[in-house]
Order: sequence, then structure tokens, then C-alpha cells
Amino acid sequence: MLTRNSSDVIVVGAGVVGAACAYYAARAGLTVTVVDRGPVAGGTTGAGEGNLLVSDKEPGPELELALISGGLWRELAELLPPDIEYEPKGGLVVASGEDGMDALRAFATGQSKAGVDAAEIPAERLRELEPHLAPGLAGGFHYPQDAQVMPALAAAHLLRAGGWPGAVRLRLGEEVLAILTTAAGEVRGVRTSAGDLHAPRLVNAAGTWGGDLARLAGVELPVLPRRGFVLVTEPLPRVVRHKVYAADYVADVASGSAALQTSAVVEGTPAGPVLIGASRERVGFDRTLSTEVLRRLAAGATALFPMLAEVRAIRTYAGFRPYLPDHLPAIGPDPRLPGLLHACGHEGAGIGLAPATGQILARCLTGDEPPLDIGPFDPARFAAATF
Repeated sequence: MLTRNSSDVIVVGAGVVGAACAYYAARAGLTVTVVDRGPVAGGTTGAGEGNLLVSDKEPGPELELALISGGLWRELAELLPPDIEYEPKGGLVVASGEDGMDALRAFATGQSKAGVDAAEIPAERLRELEPHLAPGLAGGFHYPQDAQVMPALAAAHLLRAGGWPGAVRLRLGEEVLAILTTAAGEVRGVRTSAGDLHAPRLVNAAGTWGGDLARLAGVELPVLPRRGFVLVTEPLPRVVRHKVYAADYVADVASGSAALQTSAVVEGTPAGPVLIGASRERVGFDRTLSTEVLRRLAAGATALFPMLAEVRAIRTYAGFRPYLPDHLPAIGPDPRLPGLLHACGHEGAGIGLAPATGQILARCLTGDEPPLDIGPFDPARFAAATF
């Protein structure tokens, strides 16, 4: 019998991935308790730009996941309130020279075979898409399937929309201190700072802290934080129409380097501010403001959009992407502890990949067939490796 402290499944993490897991599990008829030591979207989700991208992903498992998620986000945009700011604005990837264009062509050719829409834009037509772009660029590729949401509100509305009234319960401000198991070594719940919660299944959607939760469960998952900063400008008329980024951004996403990497990524928002990224570095959970990163971000943005040199940046914020060594998330049951499932390690793509991740977890919980082969996301794939 279910009580106020018991449910069919516990989801640890109230970011967008945890919210999507709760949403789809509740829609499948399960009762869900979502636990987080902070508020909804208080971690990586709240520091994200809300990107829903296929343009930066090479053919393979992550791109498959992104294409499925793109369709699910379109469905969710019809169901959730408009203040999630779902905007199918498309992406524009630009190259400064012919070598860059050659690389973009080769990348887009592979993507097109995998189901991505990508159209080459010659240099003379770039300003039809983005009138304020810098002159002298060699060309680019337009990706109409790229989109954006307001991530914190998307997470909040997913948590509210799941299933029937009471299907999803929130336990915020409660830290998970231990994983409870049966004598047979199966999950039976969690011990939190406010008491015990019981469920036979536990979903690790703790994002950057997913490795810590895994260790509480006695398993290893090598999730590391990868810090990034975002610059936010004063509100403007819609001067940037798409998500626009330089070709080297794709290489930075795929890199495993711990060193600082920056590449120009610029996008407008429905509310007016322009968001400027992107940086990546592995410095643990250090939130110290880096003037060098901000200088590089500003320089990259104004190189793409010279008019931004006259615009004020009104704030900046940092977040931590949950990085796994092979750049693929951990999604699905953990064979090392019956009842434990993972949905973490999405790095910078968690907002875009959340719906497909939630759908996969719900189907695993109900014994149904996932929408794609989840073998590449096996949480135990790192067990024999040393990091």
C-alpha cells in the first residue's frame, strides 16, 4: 500500500531530466516522488541556455536521442503553457574560411544521412538569415530542427503536468543521505535529511552530482563537472534570430580536454536579452568568476555580431555540465544494483535530450520497449575502466 512516504519510483533530481523522467513515468501510471536538496531547476538546468540542438551532434546514439527528443519537445510545446518559451527558431553554424566550410560540409553530409535537415548557406545569403552578422564569413549551414526553451519553467511545468493529481510529489530541500536496500540487495528507498522514503525503484537524475549519488548506491559512475559561463546582455529588439555559432563549437563539444575552451555562441531570447557562450573547462565545482573567460566570450560574440560591441552585458552566470568520459549520458537500469536506474551525464545537452531520456526511463520502469537501442548508454559501461 502506498503512503505519503512511499511511491512506485523515486527520482533524485528536480532538474529538467528528472522532471521529464517523472512526467513520463506518471503518464505511464506510476506514482513518483521527486527529491532534491534544492529548488526545482536549482542546478545545471537553471544555468542552461535551453538549447534543443541536433546541429552539434555527429551521427550516432546521441543524435538518435536528440532527434527523438526534438519530436517530443514539439508535442510538449502543445501541452505545456506558453511561458516555457518553446521557440523552433533553427540554428546557423558559420565558418570564417573555406577550410571551415569544407569541415561543415563533411559534417552535414553525415548528419543528413542520419535524418538531420541541413542546408548550406553561401556567404552572400548569410545576412538574409542574420542581418547583423559580420561581413567576410565564408558561409554556413542552417539547421531548422534546432530550437530553444526556457529551461527552468520547462522543468517546473513538466513536474506539474505529469499524470493525475498526486501522481508526482515533490520533496524539495531534502538531501539524500543513503540508499536503502533489502536483505536481498535490491533498492527499497532512500534516507533523506527529512526521513526515509520508500520505493522499489530509484532514478539517479542528479546531473553533475550523479556520480555522488551512484557512490551512495555502491556503484561507480565517473560523472565530472565541466564549468561554463554565459554572458547576458540588456534586453534588445530581436537582433539575433537564430542560435548562431562558429564552426569550432562542434569540436569543443566533442573534446575531452580539461583545459579552458571557448567558442562563439550567440542567440536571442523572446524576452529580449542576448545570451553569449560558450566556455568549457574542468575545474571541479569552482564558481569563481573568470575575467579571462568573459573577455573571450565577449570577443567571440562581437566578432560574429559587431553591433554587440555597443551593448551592455548586465550579468553573467556559471553552471556545471555533467560530463562522462565518452560524452554519452548514462540512461537505463544499473545491473549492479536491482532497482537502480540512471538518467544523468548529458553534459551540455540535457535540456534537449530530457524528453527522450524520460520516455526511455518510463519504458524501462514499466517493462516496455525503449524507443531506441539503449546499449550505448549502459550505466555499467565504465565499470572496468580506470579514470
